[in-house]
Amino acid sequence: MTDPSEYCRELESYLCRKNGGHLVRIVGPAFEMVCGWAERGVPLTVAYRGIDRYCERLQARGGRRRPVRIEFCEGDILDLFDDWRRAVGVVQAQGEVDSPAPARKPSLTSHLDRVVARLVGGRAPRSPAFEQHVQVLLAEIDRLSGESKTSRGDARVAILDRLVELDRALVVAAAAELDPGARETARREADAELAPFGSRLAPDVRAQAVEAAFERLVRDSLGLPQIRYQ
Repeated sequence: MTDPSEYCRELESYLCRKNGGHLVRIVGPAFEMVCGWAERGVPLTVAYRGIDRYCERLQARGGRRRPVRIEFCEGDILDLFDDWRRAVGVVQAQGEVDSPAPARKPSLTSHLDRVVARLVGGRAPRSPAFEQHVQVLLAEIDRLSGESKTSRGDARVAILDRLVELDRALVVAAAAELDPGARETARREADAELAPFGSRLAPDVRAQAVEAAFERLVRDSLGLPQIRYQ
């Protein structure tokens, strides 16, 4: 299990950087809250992204602001933790309190619109081969999006299955964009994310979860969306 005190210090340091060097200590009730995240197995990478998301919202509002406290980020962190658990297939532990119900799932058409927006606006540099892969992908997603508006039954299932195939191909292509050192780092981080759940998962289930965590880290490194519809 992650050492709660060390976990708190890591988040404290990260929050300090996000606050432009202003140190806001994680003490008292905030310390207990963060220790609870460590005990539940919230990966540090997920907590970092929750802090990022909260800070990005504040920045979008503009104007001066006071330093961000970790308590303000709790909702974003737990939302992303729920997303992470669904993505890697880690179920809720017995006796754990449910997080608030997730927002209503977007329509398939809306989902594909968001996929296209993220593919077009990817922030990371891309090789010509990867750029070509994305262009072909965009054309097929555009076609599937049009078909999805009227598809039902087996036709809709076929579209969803194809999205899974396209998603997997995108991850493979994205992983190839990373240099060997970056891929190895992502593998280690994926393994570390699942470490708190090791005793709960059968070896084959854990291996699948680590692979899913690796895929998520690859997507994040290149700013890519998940194409499959879940």
